[in-house]
Amino acid sequence: MISAKEIAGLQDRLTEEWHTRPAAGLGNRIAAGQEGVTAEDRAREEWLRLVAQQHRANFDLWHIEDEARAPGATDAEIAAVKRRIDTTNQQRNDLIEELDCRLLGWLEHRGLPKATAPQNSEPPGMIIDRLSILALKIYHTREETGRKDAPEGHDERNRERLAVLEEQRTGLAACLDALWREILEGRRSFKVYRQLKMYNDPSLNPAIYGKAAAGQRR
Repeated sequence: MISAKEIAGLQDRLTEEWHTRPAAGLGNRIAAGQEGVTAEDRAREEWLRLVAQQHRANFDLWHIEDEARAPGATDAEIAAVKRRIDTTNQQRNDLIEELDCRLLGWLEHRGLPKATAPQNSEPPGMIIDRLSILALKIYHTREETGRKDAPEGHDERNRERLAVLEEQRTGLAACLDALWREILEGRRSFKVYRQLKMYNDPSLNPAIYGKAAAGQRR
């Protein structure tokens, strides 16, 4: 189910498509060149589609946050962007959890993860989220290399940054592959990391329910 190289390649391909063709979706087939029609193949492609959806949430979040930093943005515009950031970030975290739920469902039929295996501190979904963010950083940093209107030293600085980002992604991808291998071998386990965000829940965020109660007392 998990191949870090395939995941990083998918994230890179979609990042390029969404920047050059803003109307592009996830595509009819996520796993390029996949011709299998078995239940296993379908499960794998459905899971990769979920990886793509999670990456899309990070892609949208990246560009929404840029809107808030735009010079000249009004207070009303920034407030509207903040609400969009909250909504999109909630989607991002929900999709991280769903990635891990799907993996656990797939593993359950194989008697995995082993209950006696030590639990990894970070589940695969969170590593995939970090790979997604690195794909976006790499794309935008690469854009900055060779920029004609950039100040002196800009190109060199961003080439150095790009090398660091690519090294980080290579290392993180290796960690994901190693974790998955150990899970399949019964030597490592994981659980869904429930983040239980409170800020979007009207019943849990005092800034929301407190204001609503004050309005009712008037």
